[in-house]
Amino acid sequence: MTYYDHYSTPQGRMLLVADEHAITRVSFAGQKYAPRVARDWIRDGAHPPIARAKRELAEYFAGRRKRFSVKLAPQGTPFQRKVWKAIAGVGFGKTIAYAELARRAGRPGSARAAGAATGRNPIGVIVPCHRIVGADGSLTGYAGGLAKKKALLALEARG
Repeated sequence: MTYYDHYSTPQGRMLLVADEHAITRVSFAGQKYAPRVARDWIRDGAHPPIARAKRELAEYFAGRRKRFSVKLAPQGTPFQRKVWKAIAGVGFGKTIAYAELARRAGRPGSARAAGAATGRNPIGVIVPCHRIVGADGSLTGYAGGLAKKKALLALEARG
């Protein structure tokens, strides 16, 4: 079964999706690659992974949470999952370049491939792909839009 709910943040509405045990997607409305709610999905804001994700996101946006602990189950290729795991290891308020991300994912020299995997991150904010920047520190690509990326980094800079 697939469960979902919507969640309002200071950066806009998000879609939270979960299976029986874990969060599988977190996307801003209108985000590139965001899923559409399927007819057989069940809307349930009290479903435990979704309820926990909402609490943790509320704490994050209020500046009281620096690490997420909700269980995650992103779906992707083995390389994508390595990249997403490396992204999850980037600390609150820190940024790294795509080349460093590729190195951490076990594929040094594959910055473009790491960038493509970053763009397909299915669990925005919680898997903080907004912390990945260009080699010169510039804010490059973000499926949710560069304005959201900038705002998320600013929120973390305050905390």
